[in-house]
Amino acid sequence: MGTLGTALLARAQQRVPNFLFLIADDHAGYALGVDGNNLAETPNLDRLAGQSVRFASHFCNSPMCTPSRQSFFTGQMPHMTGVTRLMTPLADDKPTIARQLRLAGYETAVYGKMHFQKQPFPGQHGFDIPVTEYAVDTRWKQMQDYRRPPANLPTKPVWRPLKDPARIWLNADNLPFPRYYDGMKGTWIANQACQYLEQKRDRPFALWVSFMEPHSPFDFPVEDLNQRSPSEFPVPRVGPEDDWQIPLIFRDLRDRDKQGINAAYYTSVHFMDRNIGVVLDKVRALGLDENTYVVYTADHGYCLGQHGRIEKHCGYEPALRVPLMMRYPGRFQPRVIRDLTEHVDLPTTILDVLGAEALPINHGRSLRHYLETGSDPTPKDHIFSEYLENEEAYIRTHRYKFIYCSGKRARREGYVTLDPTPGRYTRLYDLETDPGEFHDISRDHPDLVKQFELEMLATFRRTHPEVRVEPRNLNNEEALDWYLRPPDA
Repeated sequence: MGTLGTALLARAQQRVPNFLFLIADDHAGYALGVDGNNLAETPNLDRLAGQSVRFASHFCNSPMCTPSRQSFFTGQMPHMTGVTRLMTPLADDKPTIARQLRLAGYETAVYGKMHFQKQPFPGQHGFDIPVTEYAVDTRWKQMQDYRRPPANLPTKPVWRPLKDPARIWLNADNLPFPRYYDGMKGTWIANQACQYLEQKRDRPFALWVSFMEPHSPFDFPVEDLNQRSPSEFPVPRVGPEDDWQIPLIFRDLRDRDKQGINAAYYTSVHFMDRNIGVVLDKVRALGLDENTYVVYTADHGYCLGQHGRIEKHCGYEPALRVPLMMRYPGRFQPRVIRDLTEHVDLPTTILDVLGAEALPINHGRSLRHYLETGSDPTPKDHIFSEYLENEEAYIRTHRYKFIYCSGKRARREGYVTLDPTPGRYTRLYDLETDPGEFHDISRDHPDLVKQFELEMLATFRRTHPEVRVEPRNLNNEEALDWYLRPPDA
């Protein structure tokens, strides 16, 4: 390390670092310029990635908003948090990363979406200042000093998901939200975070800034109308092998609808990236960047027509892989890590790096070795994810994707397929030869299926709160079916 690097490291070690957690909603790992996607306009995130340790093979532990967020907020698998469905609130007494940082002397604050599913109150889940989506929506709607677009300008209608035809609530017409940039909700969140950063404080801060983009209906401001042409976007392949699992609500989408949806999504990503830049610019302008540990990620990924789906709620790669970047100048050297990592690793890592007390339950592992040396002596050989609304779980290794579903539960979130209760099934994909996950090889490799079932069962038995009451005399598949029941149904 050179003289400058040594000096920066010494300065960082002399002060307690601040912490900034930037989160997006539905931002898939592939929708990044730095991930090699020429269609993604993400200059601020690309710049952050160039200053960070970027984990290029990072996965969520549930492809659904609330379970995923509460999992990486507590360090527990979704079935252990008790939150496996969209509207389930996190129990007030759950240990959280914010509580641990508050105990370590940090002032804790959040602006944006957290999916606690309750009105915010001081101290909620460890936040001194909790301005979550309920408060955001109320305060943002009170704004008066914003420009109104012309009445004849085409803008999107009120969002009515699962009620209007899918092409309407998924914004296939690629229309802007009826406000200019300065009046957008995402801009309000970014500005509130900047005001917080400007305040003089006597102790280090731990600040969450959680944007609601690019979640459908893929909001973007009036200035970005026609920024992206639907014709830029190829329509993902949908083959006959996909027919069984395409939700009914998506089956009448035409190719031009899917192209318009892609254009809206990528424009919303660009809008979100702009607000990420606003917050990071403020950190730099205030001279906080050298002593602030920054993390960027998303709750889960998103399918944009892959396998006929415009959503998450499944085990396909676009829904599970998410961005992860960690920046700490003077301590972490920028690099790209391609070993497998998962969301439950985040709180363990953050508390480790910040020197705070670990959570009482840790289902993840600290990534500190990667951050400080670029490697880990014992890298993971797989990650685990689950979507208990459909009683299914996934194991992903470097080579294979394994999907197990009980097939017994009719899902209740609106994404019903032709056969709501098809019975138990497995899917196995060789990602080396079939990265698009089209060809199920489970029948040809019963030995691998058995191996993955045992690994999945071992994960549940190691992490599930009801392991002691697992019924006796169940075979492996019956036991998996028992663990896949959503406890909060």
